[in-house]
Amino acid sequence: MDKKPVLLVIAHGSRDPRHAATVHALVRRVRSLRPDVRVETGFLEFNIPSVQGVWESLAAQDVGEIVALPLLLTRAFHAKSDIPAVLRDAPPRLRIRQAEVLGPSPLLLTALERRLYEAGLTPADKSSTGVVLASAGSTDPEAIAVIAEIAREWRHTGWCAVRPAFASAALPRTEDAVRELRALGCERVAVAPYVLAPGFLPDRIARGAAEADVLAEVLGPSPEVARVLLKRYEAARMPLLAAVGA
Repeated sequence: MDKKPVLLVIAHGSRDPRHAATVHALVRRVRSLRPDVRVETGFLEFNIPSVQGVWESLAAQDVGEIVALPLLLTRAFHAKSDIPAVLRDAPPRLRIRQAEVLGPSPLLLTALERRLYEAGLTPADKSSTGVVLASAGSTDPEAIAVIAEIAREWRHTGWCAVRPAFASAALPRTEDAVRELRALGCERVAVAPYVLAPGFLPDRIARGAAEADVLAEVLGPSPEVARVLLKRYEAARMPLLAAVGA
C-alpha cells in the first residue's frame, strides 16, 4: 500500500490575524482536493502551531515521511535561509524532503486573472487594461528577476501592458507603476497583488493602488494555488518514496 508522506505547509506567520486565517483556508481547500493526504500547518513565527511543535507531534506519532512545503511564491531569503534552518532542527528520525516554492507557475497567472475578474474586469477588457503585478518585494536579485519575468510573460497573454511593482526592498512602488501605465495610455489600470495572504505589505500595496481603477484581492485560498501546492508536493514525494523503496 502506498502510504503517502505527510504534507507540512510551512507559513511565515504574521501578527495580522487575517494571515493565519487565509493560510488555514488554503489548507482546507488542499485537504478537500486530496482527502487521501494528511496535511498539517506550521508557522515560523507569530502564530501557532509552530513548525517545531508540529515536528515534535509528528515524531511522537511515529510519522516517518514528510514533505515540507514553504508557502512562498519566490526563492528569496525565507526559502534559502529560514526554511533550511528549521528543517535542520527537526527530530532526526523524521525523513523530510523540502518541496519547491509555489512560483512561478502558469496556474498562479490563472489565479491572478481570476482575482482580477472577481474584482470587475472581464476577458474583453484585457487589451485595454494595464496591470501592475504587485509583489511584497525582496533584497534577493533572483526573486526580483523572477517577478519581472512573470510580468513579461503575462503581458503576452493579451493585456495592454504589465509592470512589476514591489511593496518593499525594491522599486518601483505600486503607485509609481500605476502612474506609468496611465502615461502609456492604458484605458484602465488594475493592480494584481502577487501575494498569498493579507498583512502589512499587502495593505501597502492596496494603498499604492489608490489611483488604479481596479484592485484585486490577494491570491489566498484560490483553487489554482491549492493545485500548485499539490503539484509541488507530488514532485517532492516521488524521490522521497523511491529512497525508501515505496
